[in-house]
Amino acid sequence: MNPLRSRMVVGMVALGAMAAGYFGGRPLLERVEFARAESSIESTRQELNTVEDLSTVFRHVDKVVQPSVVQIDVTKIIHTDDAQHDPNDQLRRFFQEHGFPDIPMNPPQQQGPDEEMGTGSGVIMDASDGYGYILTNNHVAGDSSTISVTLSDGRILKGKDVTLLGTDPKSDLAVLKIKADRLIPAVWGNSDELEIGDWVMAFGSPFGYVGSMTHGIVSALKRDNVDIIMNGQGYENFIQVDAPINPGNSGGPLVNIRGEVVGINTAIATRSGGFQGIGFAIPSNQAHSVYTALKEHGAVIRGWLGISLQDVSNDVAEAHSFGYTGDQGIIVEEVAPDAPVAGQLQNGDIIVGYEGQSVSNSHELKDLVAATSPGTKVKVQVFRDGQQQDVEITVGTQPADMEAAMDRAAGDAGQSQTPAETQAAQALGMTLSTLDKAQAEKLGLDSGALITDVAQGSLAEKAGLQTGDVITMVFRTPIHNAKDASDALAGVDLNKGVRLYVVSHDDQSGHTISRFVFIQNQDAAQ
Repeated sequence: MNPLRSRMVVGMVALGAMAAGYFGGRPLLERVEFARAESSIESTRQELNTVEDLSTVFRHVDKVVQPSVVQIDVTKIIHTDDAQHDPNDQLRRFFQEHGFPDIPMNPPQQQGPDEEMGTGSGVIMDASDGYGYILTNNHVAGDSSTISVTLSDGRILKGKDVTLLGTDPKSDLAVLKIKADRLIPAVWGNSDELEIGDWVMAFGSPFGYVGSMTHGIVSALKRDNVDIIMNGQGYENFIQVDAPINPGNSGGPLVNIRGEVVGINTAIATRSGGFQGIGFAIPSNQAHSVYTALKEHGAVIRGWLGISLQDVSNDVAEAHSFGYTGDQGIIVEEVAPDAPVAGQLQNGDIIVGYEGQSVSNSHELKDLVAATSPGTKVKVQVFRDGQQQDVEITVGTQPADMEAAMDRAAGDAGQSQTPAETQAAQALGMTLSTLDKAQAEKLGLDSGALITDVAQGSLAEKAGLQTGDVITMVFRTPIHNAKDASDALAGVDLNKGVRLYVVSHDDQSGHTISRFVFIQNQDAAQ
């Protein structure tokens, strides 16, 4: 074949292939795109099936938990001159202190001049031999004159069929014993396994609507300083959830997606009386130990050290004045005279560990001590005299009124009639005089320097010092009189700061309070 003709044939074949690709490739491309879209749709359907599976989980959780949930209706005698008998008083104070309206968790219905009715929830945690044991809140069942329990199947138990075994105001928990058969108990979960973002469901009788379930996630863990249990004197280690919790949910269970009880619904933060995104539940691991103690003994016996504390994080500068370089731990502000650890721990010790377990704040330490049996010898790790060391202590029995047990004496500090030279103290904005014998005896002190005046806007005022406070130590130097204080303050560099140990009298409680106060130039502190 002619070479030229051969090249022309090849070129025509190539052009034919290109044309076929142009005119026949478009449908092929469309088929590929369709296949991809079809695959994407199928993948999306699989994801939708997963969503449906989650809905199935919720339905299954309801089926296994709902039979264990009960409604609790109570009647309480209300003394108009004694607000502590109000079943919702703890939560009402919480709302008031946070600027919320006076709306209780379980709105009562007035039945007469001295009676109120309230509604809450509970969960059956054990059942055997014709009896069941219900865990609920103390503010639901405590101080009740009558209690009625409605089971999930509609049975109503009251009178001799319902017994309040015990209450624990410090954890806001209570246990009821009911006489009934055909009971299905719930299953304990491990609240220590919870993480922020975990699905949770809340059960109870919000606004009296029996058999309600809501769901949400864990919003936060270890919430303390909420001050809804005994004005902050109780044990607060809440799970914060966004699962809707409303009045009537108190005492009901908070469960995980396995249907295990991981908390007891306790409170809400609200401006309207209804749920607004923040609910609190007591962790199951804390509730379990209290439940066991109340069920078996009717009371909870906790360990106690007999010391007043301050978190290092609240005043890092004060902690550093001891030579401590960390920002976590607990400063021992005062050791009560008759404390179990008197002679073992000292004012100014910084506790950083308990039996080898690190502790960062007073709430962690308080929980560990409370869980320790009285009489047990344990080792705490403290920072003292520039170094960390182990100190063996003996845990005592926690008294019912810890504030009273820490009280040294009552009485006003008054003012001394013997002035002293206090030039160094005046640089801090305060005037001192020597504490006389009568004043010292009222405060339970041997001696000290009495603050008779605090200048407005001074460093002393900004540090929280007030007229009537008594200085008993500057750094580690004991202060017996105003001259001692003046001498000890004379060489102080206020840019570095000075640490005082101060005893105050609380007029409201009648107690004396001892604490460290750290004073420093504000410019230097910044």
